[in-house]
Amino acid sequence: MSVTAHTTTVAHHEEPGAPMGKAELGILAFLATEAIFFGLLILSYVYFRVTDNSAPNADILKPNFIRTLIFSLCLFASSGTIVLAEQALKKGNRRGLVLWLVVTVVLGLAFLSGQGWEYAELIGENITPARNTFGTAFFTMTGFHGFHVFGGLVMLSILAGLAAAGDFKGPHSAAVTCVSWYWHFVDIVWVFIFSMVYVLPALGII
Repeated sequence: MSVTAHTTTVAHHEEPGAPMGKAELGILAFLATEAIFFGLLILSYVYFRVTDNSAPNADILKPNFIRTLIFSLCLFASSGTIVLAEQALKKGNRRGLVLWLVVTVVLGLAFLSGQGWEYAELIGENITPARNTFGTAFFTMTGFHGFHVFGGLVMLSILAGLAAAGDFKGPHSAAVTCVSWYWHFVDIVWVFIFSMVYVLPALGII
């Protein structure tokens, strides 16, 4: 991912309230294009979910709803832990910054583990990308999101390593800000995916 480059190149410190720099503008432009990309994937999924008669019904995903909710809560909670990391940075608390970055990584790994577990079960039930257009849309949408989560974990790990080495002494770092925005975006995208794939089918709406 192109965002990774920001992690190692914009580790400078800025004063609070400083004008938005090139790194921040760049990540906003990147996230705007990603929002369009995921929006199209979600619309494609909904379309095939509704129109493909060969698609598995909602009951196939219902047994995994609670488990997926738990792993999803891990991802949602990670948005809070990265905010705590930013607050630690503002206070010049290096240990707090490292701690909350590591916790964010652990929560992200828990989410990816849950997604991998679900993939294994679905494939075992012959629900694969090649089965039908619904399967293709499902695995493409959730797979690309998982890839983005993995990319975010790489960036968070780099930040944690740099922080542990003494960088990011506060009160602001463009690198931390950019990765934080990216991570919040990944979480927001999952809110929509989780709603469309699990919540609405479980309620019988789609």
